Amino acid sequence: MKLDYIHEPFLLFNYNQKVIDPRDGLTLFGPYNKNKVNNFSIGIIGTSFGRQKLKCWLEKFSKPIIPLKKDFSKPFYPGFEAIFGVSINPHSIIEIDIEENKLKEFYRYSDSHIRVANMVDLYVDELVEYKKDDDRPPVNIWFVIIPDDVYLHGRTKSKAGGNIIKVGIKDKLSRTSATLFDEIMPDLVKDREAYQYDNHFHNQLKLKLLKHEILTQIVRESTIAYNEYPYLKKNNEPKRDLSKMETDIAWNIATSVYYKIGGLPWKLGTIRKGVCYIGLVFKVDSRQKSHKYACCAAQMFLDSGDGMVFKGAVGPWYNEDTREYHLTKSAAFDLLDKALKSFQKSNNKELPKEVFIHGRTKFDDEEWSGFCDAVSEYDISLTGVTIKDEKTFKLYRDKDFPILRGSYYIKDKNNAFLWTKGFIPRLQQPLGMETPNPLTISLIRNNGRVPIDTVCRDILALTKLNYNSCRFCDGLPVTLKFANVIGDILTSGKIDDLKPALPFRYYI
Repeated sequence: MKLDYIHEPFLLFNYNQKVIDPRDGLTLFGPYNKNKVNNFSIGIIGTSFGRQKLKCWLEKFSKPIIPLKKDFSKPFYPGFEAIFGVSINPHSIIEIDIEENKLKEFYRYSDSHIRVANMVDLYVDELVEYKKDDDRPPVNIWFVIIPDDVYLHGRTKSKAGGNIIKVGIKDKLSRTSATLFDEIMPDLVKDREAYQYDNHFHNQLKLKLLKHEILTQIVRESTIAYNEYPYLKKNNEPKRDLSKMETDIAWNIATSVYYKIGGLPWKLGTIRKGVCYIGLVFKVDSRQKSHKYACCAAQMFLDSGDGMVFKGAVGPWYNEDTREYHLTKSAAFDLLDKALKSFQKSNNKELPKEVFIHGRTKFDDEEWSGFCDAVSEYDISLTGVTIKDEKTFKLYRDKDFPILRGSYYIKDKNNAFLWTKGFIPRLQQPLGMETPNPLTISLIRNNGRVPIDTVCRDILALTKLNYNSCRFCDGLPVTLKFANVIGDILTSGKIDDLKPALPFRYYI
């Protein structure tokens, strides 16, 4: 048994400099396209307390932050303007007030769907109205600052707080037709619509803003005001002790904001030109009567590192025999055809040379036939890859640290184990707290006859493309990292009027 090793993939920054740690590269050289983004405008929507604390934090965020102790995994933060060459003018910030008393009233609503929908609409209505008003200055990105109680009472299994206010129309809906309901109770029509969405604040907010193409950065109040946050535990200790995480918080928000305003913090330094990676996601639509119905979504990532999200049709994709979700031939064709057209649009009408489709399950014959038909007119190599968390196989070392990240073992020409977690010399610590399990990589469909070690190298590189944070790496490639998040958003409510494809930045 022989283990091979893939050296940590390089990232590309300003001046075409290559570094393995994104924070090192941004500190030393700046983002990949440093001069592409000029100064931008931001808006803040939240309660009076939240807006005040965020403005104070933004001033701190623009300046250097020194970690409390020396830690390779939590390096020095130079300041937003020093890193990206873009400044935030504190005197031109647009503010929208959210009445705290209204939020406190909604926290008490007994019905979770109506409670969450009212909280979400309080923010959404204001943001949409602002964008529609042409007389107001444009805003590139909105900071949505939410009290921790919104997070507490705005999740799927959350409960009402305080003196509960009885609300709910489920029984009335079950006994009354939709038309009659509108005629006799027009004031409750909005409450009825609340049941068409999942009772999850984050997902519902993102979904309702997609069709308006409004970019947001959601921040909890305690994240940026943990020492002053009014809701404390015993002995006046903050609920979330983030004092040791200040540089982490600043790095993560800075990278996410820069990406959302149109910048590219870094790109892969060793990626092969003309390669397109697509992550295929199935998410059960709970609003359907049968569990067989699911929404199919595809995340496409270009060789530049940027990504797009495509929504396929909701359909009965579940197969009782295999207990897996699979597309029909026509649905698979439509999905890949959309991805190829989007690739052309982003690459001066050029098509990719290679397309890799990543999934959690195998691709059946009908599904793969649809994908093949989509590329049949072009000279494109198509490869299907399944990526799963290995549950059984583990390797232990008789050393002070676990197996190195980047180790891999080739079982045969189509199967391998890849350790995307493990000890990282640059950080002097492993990724994760336990002895890491590998990923099981399988080439299920390999029309292009791509070597398994090449696929492993690509997957390891794709663990470094998470622009929603500024970590050294993730344990999963970006094609699958946000699979559940995006699937949850796409299935959290009505999306009939959603545009065919939107950049990845609108979902994170």
